[in-house]
Formats: sequence, structure tokens, C-alpha cells
Amino acid sequence: MGGKFRIEHDSMGELQVPAEALWGAQTQRAVQNFPVSGQRMPRAFIRALGLIKASAAEVNTGLGLLPKGVGRAIRAAALEVAAGAHDAQFPVDVYQTGSGTSSNMNANEVIATLANQSGKAGKAGKAHVHPNDHVNLGQSSNDVIPTAIRVSAQLETVQTLLPALRHLRRAIDRRGRALGKVVKTGRTHLMDAMPLTFAQEFGAWSAQLESAQGRIEDALKRLRRLPLGGTAIGTGINADPRFGGKVARALSSATGTRFESAQNKFEGLAAQDDAVELSGQLNALAVALIKIANDLRWMNSGPLAGLGEVELPALQPGSSIMPGKVNPVIPEATVMAAAQVIGHHTAITVAGQTGNFQLNVALPLIAANLLDSIQLLSSVMTLLADRVLAGLVVKQERVREALARNPILVTALNPIIGYEKAAAIAKRAYREQRPVLEVAREDSGLPEAELKRLLDPAALTRGGIHDH
Repeated sequence: MGGKFRIEHDSMGELQVPAEALWGAQTQRAVQNFPVSGQRMPRAFIRALGLIKASAAEVNTGLGLLPKGVGRAIRAAALEVAAGAHDAQFPVDVYQTGSGTSSNMNANEVIATLANQSGKAGKAGKAHVHPNDHVNLGQSSNDVIPTAIRVSAQLETVQTLLPALRHLRRAIDRRGRALGKVVKTGRTHLMDAMPLTFAQEFGAWSAQLESAQGRIEDALKRLRRLPLGGTAIGTGINADPRFGGKVARALSSATGTRFESAQNKFEGLAAQDDAVELSGQLNALAVALIKIANDLRWMNSGPLAGLGEVELPALQPGSSIMPGKVNPVIPEATVMAAAQVIGHHTAITVAGQTGNFQLNVALPLIAANLLDSIQLLSSVMTLLADRVLAGLVVKQERVREALARNPILVTALNPIIGYEKAAAIAKRAYREQRPVLEVAREDSGLPEAELKRLLDPAALTRGGIHDH
């Protein structure tokens, strides 16, 4: 910012602030106090702060607590912040005061400056917009930051993560339907097992994602409860009793997403269990995505010495030394992103425990990790749908050949010839590298027509066709 400064002051005294900065003294103290990671609060969190301050100004104006000009100026400035027009003016590190007071004051100071610069607040000296007295009216960092966590996570989940999850499910379901009649070898313990169709295998992935979606949607019912109006410790000191409920309704109207005022504001300040719960459901989704990604990696392994059941789209060269090598890069990225989400959940769990008496003091960490988890999962689910499943090709000849030589098909003969005799046929078929049907024709004593019926892989995917 050019090396030029201006003098600002707060309750602790004066200090220099970069001349062009929109923030004031309290933000500057935080910049100086917390040179920890260089990681700023996420865009989605800043958006939520802007929306909260805009809604608060609207409500306070309607309650007659703010002059109309001041309220309009604050609301307009806060909406600019929400829209991302001033993200560079939010320099405070994630690893700051555990209440997030620095980020709340950062928003208050920037919005106050913008409101004053706009000239919409009234005549100078009569309606000067103050960051605490006006922008923060009826609020405390202790209820604003927990509210911003809930608003940002709710919006990102509803607007980004759930659409990405549904998109991936649709992609899986489409490919499952298209490959519905293709039978392949099942695997347990990574070893050959009874056959199933690609539709059944893909259907399991889809069911995992459907369950994950249901768990996430259920968690959102509790996450939408906003503690705003509880102010410092939950009693609502200095806030109009109607404030929290009215702001929740204003946020719902502004975003098209349901929010409600928490009945117990003490819980919303002291405990962040709702955020921990959502993180836990994201953790479960991450586990499902790792399973799906690793299944795809195994099925794609080869092209000659692996399973080679499917061929994933070739997206980039796979080696700096081995020409022609192509790797399953999107599933690998998915596994890494999901692993990070699992790590985030551990950190959020620890942070959620850091509530002492009336306030949790690890709020910025919860916000940053929760929002990063949502973003990571949303991104990789979209990539899996568009760059993997959409172009996946089944190598049907390879699949048929492996299925024909699968000795485990003999399981279908157990009810007729018994486990011991079936096991002997399976071992001989594997030892001699011959199809089970050939060996069973020689050793089972059953007619060939019946063996073909009993050992039909497609029929076995429906549970078998025994009439004995």
C-alpha cells in the first residue's frame, strides 16, 4: 500500500495504518499480532459476515435503532463486502484470537469506512458511521462469528456441495444404466468372488452417496439455528429482544436458504456441536469418495498387468521418464482431498472441545477447516463426474475372459454337489487354468445343459436359478 500511513486509534491508543487501507486500528493490531500462517479467512466466511452486517443494519433501521441514512449506508457497504468487492481488505490470519473478534472488527471497520466514504450516511458530524456503535449494533463478536460459521457453511453446502454430490450420483447412475447388462467378476479381500453387474457395483457407490446426502441434509437442520442476538455470553445484553429472529428472517430472504434464530443462544456461543456434526458427515462422505476412487483405480489398473476392467480418460502424461504412461490422476486427487477432509475433521473435533464456560475459543479454525472441506469435496466430486465417469470405457473382452475363468463360480453348485466336491472342482480349474464349466462337466456328474444354467454368470447376479 505504498509505504504511506495514517494514524488511527482505538481504546488502547494510536497506531499507524496503511494510508489506503479501509480497515482501522483493531484490524491493524491483529495484522501485527498474528503473523502466523499467511492464510486469511475464506471468501465464503467474508461473504457471510457481509450478509450478517447487511441484515443487522436492515433490522436495526426497522427497529428505529439506526438513522435511516446510516442504516442504508451500512447495508450497501456490507453487501459490497458480501459480493467480494473488498476481499483484499480482510488481511487477518486464520490463527488469531479464538473468538474471531479480529475478523468481526475487520468487517466492522471496513464497512464503516465504506459507509462514510459513500456520503449516504448523512451530514458529517451528525451521522458519522462508527464500527462499534453502528455497524456492530446489537452484536458481539461472540455471537457474530458463530453465526457466520453457520451461515457460510449452510450456504456453501446448499449451493455448492449438495449440487456437486447430486451431479456425481447422476453420473454414476447414468453409467450404471448404460452398463447394466455387463457382468464382471466380484471381489472380496481383493480376490475373485461371485459375479455382479456393473450396474450393481455402480449402484453401491450411488447408494453410499445417497446416504451421505441424507446425513448432510439432516445435519443442516441444526446448523441453520443462529445464535445472533445472544451478544456477549448468550443473555442478549444490548440487543433488542426481536433482533435475532428478525435477522434470521432477513438472511433467509436474502439468500433463499432457511435460517432460524436459535432458541438457546448460550449453546450457540459456548458449543459448536452443529459445526462438528456437519464436519462429521463430510468426513463420512470423504470416506465414501476414497472407496469409490480406489475402486476406479483398481479397475483401471494395467493396462496389461493389472485388472484392466475399465479404461479411464487419458488426461495427462503420467511419467517424466516412462513414455506413454497414463495415470488415474483424478481419483488420486480425490483420495488426497478426502484425506485432507478427514484431517480437518480431527482438527474441528479438537476445536469443538475448546469451549470453556460461555464461549468457544477456536472459532476461526472451525470456520476455515469446515469451509475448506466443503470446497474440496465439491470440487473433486465434480471432477469425478465430468472427467472420469463420463468417459469411462469398459474393456468387455477382458471382463468376459476373467469371468469365464473365475473358479468361484462353482459356489453355485454347492447346494447340489456339496461344498467339498465344489471346492475340488474350483481348485482343479484354477490349477489347470481352465473354465469352471469344463472341469465341472468332467467331475460333477451333472448334465452339461444343467451346468450351463447353474453357472450362467448373469443368472448368478440375480442370486442364482436353483430349483432344487
